[in-house]
Amino acid sequence: MKLAFLGTPEVSAGTLRALVGAGHDVVVVVTRADTRRGRGNDPSPSPVKAAAVELGLPVVHKAADVVGTGADLGVVVAYGRIIRPEVLAAVPMVNVHFSLLPRWRGAAPVERAILAGDAETGACLMQLEAGLDTGPVYSRAEVLIGPEETADELRRRLAALGDRLLLRALSDGFPAPRPQVGEPSYAAKLEASDLRLDFAEPAEMSLRRVRVGRAWTTWKGRRLLVHRARVVDAPAALEPGELHGAVVGAAPPSALELVEVQPEGKPAMAGDAWARGARAQPGDRLGA
Repeated sequence: MKLAFLGTPEVSAGTLRALVGAGHDVVVVVTRADTRRGRGNDPSPSPVKAAAVELGLPVVHKAADVVGTGADLGVVVAYGRIIRPEVLAAVPMVNVHFSLLPRWRGAAPVERAILAGDAETGACLMQLEAGLDTGPVYSRAEVLIGPEETADELRRRLAALGDRLLLRALSDGFPAPRPQVGEPSYAAKLEASDLRLDFAEPAEMSLRRVRVGRAWTTWKGRRLLVHRARVVDAPAALEPGELHGAVVGAAPPSALELVEVQPEGKPAMAGDAWARGARAQPGDRLGA
């Protein structure tokens, strides 16, 4: 069977390498065009393109370009774009999606599962349709979400699960797909506002945002990223946003300890080192 592969981020590149490593014939790779980054504004390939070049595979930048390549099946992993019906009519496609469908259809299923406090999630191998993650499911696997697990850590686990589902189906044959059952929910792409810490909430909610990545607040008008944190018992009478060393008050009785932070324009540092330099005075608040 000749395969087309469609994907963009590093998690997709891992699946591409797994397919080639298992001996599958990938005839074309579709990913986004190079973007310009850095001080030199040099073009930067997507992780999938970098992997494809390393593997000696041809790369194109439009899903429609798979038509006419001889591909019998398209494999889609975090491609990030809707594939038009006429392309799907010409080349049937399957998608590895990182949720237990129909929960968390859409762009950010891993992040939304963590923000919602879900106890479990999983990976689904599904038939791709023109609708947003609406296709029937060939197989699925469930995992528990660790209480301190980050989105990157969880995504890597789900990618490994998805790879196993995909490789098994390609080796043993695809079972009859089953329609999704249940009330769908949608994993909209994250905005910066989704990751702003609100210390009027319980500290557990702030920790979820930190686990997703790029969580932030402000200190004296400048942005402060919080890379790692943990929930602790609040010192007596600590108000939301108030600092006690590296501990920030939240909705009683909880508080958030800043383990690793990054002030605007500076490298990451330990939370207690930042707090010593911040020299908080009575009435100072994070996020104010």
